[in-house]
Amino acid sequence: MKLTHTLRTTTLTVLLGLGLGSCKDFLKEELVSTLTNDYFNTEQGLEDLVKASYEQTRYKFALEHAYGLFNFGVDEMTSADQIVYEWWNRYDSRLNSSDDFVDGVWTADYDGINRCNIGISRIPLMQGTTTLRTQAQKDQRVAELRFLRAYYYFQLVQQFGAVPLVLQPSEGVQLEYTRAPVPDVYHAIIADLRFASDNLAPTTTDFGRATKNAAMHYLAKAYLTRGSAVTAQRGQRPTDMDSAAYYAEQVISSGRNPLATDYAQLFDISSYANSVTAQTNREIIFSAQFNNTVALAGRFGNRVHSYFTLQYDNEPGMIRDLANDRPFRRVMPTNYAMDIFDRRNDSRFYKMMRTAWIANNAGNIPKWTAADAPTPAQVGQNKFAVGDTAFYVIVNTAQNPIPQAQITRSRYKIFARYIRNAAGTVMKGAYDPTGTLALRNKFPQLIKYTDPFRPSAADEAGTKDGILARSAETYLIAAEAYGRKGDYAKALQYVNVVRQRAAYKAGEVRPNANYRVEGGTQGDVSSTYPALTATQANFSSNDPKELYPPSVGSTADRFIHFMLNERTRELLGELHRWEDLARTETLLTRTAYFNPDAAAIQPFHQLRPVPQSHLERITRNGQPLNVTERQAEQNPGY
Repeated sequence: MKLTHTLRTTTLTVLLGLGLGSCKDFLKEELVSTLTNDYFNTEQGLEDLVKASYEQTRYKFALEHAYGLFNFGVDEMTSADQIVYEWWNRYDSRLNSSDDFVDGVWTADYDGINRCNIGISRIPLMQGTTTLRTQAQKDQRVAELRFLRAYYYFQLVQQFGAVPLVLQPSEGVQLEYTRAPVPDVYHAIIADLRFASDNLAPTTTDFGRATKNAAMHYLAKAYLTRGSAVTAQRGQRPTDMDSAAYYAEQVISSGRNPLATDYAQLFDISSYANSVTAQTNREIIFSAQFNNTVALAGRFGNRVHSYFTLQYDNEPGMIRDLANDRPFRRVMPTNYAMDIFDRRNDSRFYKMMRTAWIANNAGNIPKWTAADAPTPAQVGQNKFAVGDTAFYVIVNTAQNPIPQAQITRSRYKIFARYIRNAAGTVMKGAYDPTGTLALRNKFPQLIKYTDPFRPSAADEAGTKDGILARSAETYLIAAEAYGRKGDYAKALQYVNVVRQRAAYKAGEVRPNANYRVEGGTQGDVSSTYPALTATQANFSSNDPKELYPPSVGSTADRFIHFMLNERTRELLGELHRWEDLARTETLLTRTAYFNPDAAAIQPFHQLRPVPQSHLERITRNGQPLNVTERQAEQNPGY
């Protein structure tokens, strides 16, 4: 635990002097000299401290722990061909307490917590003359800090279980820490969020600051998480689902965070202006703010754009560029993630996945040969031009394989999941998330993090905000809470609000894959909502479309898995999944069933290891912990 060093440093040094004025973010950074504790006795010092307390929300998106802790070792994502930190997906012995990821997230969260603690303790005492002059102004800032403290503790308790519960500033060297029971941590989280929901303003002119709806969204999620426990002891109460439903409905009924009319609007990168519009869409309840200026984008910038990419720059007609991101190729979707969608009727799949790449390099475009040219006159001519399709990934099934002859005669390269060879045999094709590394080089690519606004294609640090909460998830929280109460009709009402947005609208043009691959009709522009509407039949029986694991037998259990499926369809890749499976106690069942790479997963993997650096630093009665005491502070299995 780097509580001591990190929090002490934060107290003595404000890492960020933050002022208003960014075109989309209120966290605009300026480098400042080292400041003493006396600065926090000034009104401006406390205002800067509140802004600096948001900084660690960025850490989730900063480095490779983004996928390692949050989207590896689950049902919906697995390793692509550049395997780095693959032990987080495979659950082998390298996933241990000495790993940098657990240390980094632990340190970042406690750094954020101590910033919050300093402000919470000092703001009520400030006799301000401007921004902290009235009680209402002070309550607003304290509510922001209590929201953030709850956010950081919520992340910690979901990842590590019992953790030190520090609610006062650490302004000196403190080494005596013990882990608080999980129920106590949830009690503190809920208390902070209740205060925040009562005192935060409904709206803000500084986009990115916490609002009343942000607090209520996380209240609903905290109650849902606590109440989801079956064997785990989180301090769950019989009223948790009532509370989860209540606060989710408060967000929904407020009208302040309506769903975007089109799913694609949330991730639109077609122009810089549209990117800003997408990042400030009203559906977004809370996001980690990254400055538009790369040099000021935070400690590392948002690097997640690199991790979901495939290798495109080794293909004819292609060269690495900004629009296609850095091809780090860490994460690819599992077969489950591709097949849980009704890809003909659910627009979300092709709005979040790229399957076609446009030629951007005239220097290496292939030419027709006598062996493959459609006509003799085309021999020696370029197969395509810059601006045309260079290669195409086809997400098909074994029931609709692509003939090898079609692939051979195509002017652009085709990578299909299933093919039919010349003998008529159906075979796995050019990519396979269960196959060798060579079969993990091409795949449908998640575009939710695509960031073409870096100075060059070589730059890793991105500037797009990281979405942490949006109201589509709020609808799904409400739905799950009602379903857990046995009110499936009410649950389906909320699911179908999200489904209605997911369906193709009347008049909406489908992508070509809709009729070429998915069985749709070319030119069809009718609404697909009737076909996409969810009913109780989806979970009252073993609906094959829902891909339920064999061990899932009851309606109540199928409903939980149905909601997990719906969360994949809506939130795929948005860094919720490991926590979703851990909170629902389905991590072992679903991961082992849908992700063969994770076959070594064990029950103790439902919690992360407490960092070894923490165990080696803390003391008991002034003495370093002995081996037995260290083990008592560690999670079982590590």
